[in-house]
Amino acid sequence: MNKYFKRAEFSCKCGCGFEVADHELLELLSVVRVRFNAPVIINSACRCAKHNNAVGGASSSKHLLGIAADISVKGVSPSEVYGFIDSAYPDSYGIGKYDTFTHVDVRRYKARW
Repeated sequence: MNKYFKRAEFSCKCGCGFEVADHELLELLSVVRVRFNAPVIINSACRCAKHNNAVGGASSSKHLLGIAADISVKGVSPSEVYGFIDSAYPDSYGIGKYDTFTHVDVRRYKARW
């Protein structure tokens, strides 16, 4: 895929084989990797409907479309990751801040939580 990410990192964690590596999402994650000069860990990306239900994902989750990732950056707080992505893409994408990770998706409109 590129020098920072492997296709398998985007696979549904249940092992069903659902695996989409959205180009725009990959570019965004690469920007985050370069900005912090630290590994970006993909905690969850693609999810099939069964796995999404099992982890309590929303029925309209962008993970179901393969255009979302829950990430953490080694040595960087989720607040800082959120702040960087929000400032770099102020009018785009979905970004959510959680205690242990940051959600990002490449939806066609701005959403923040």
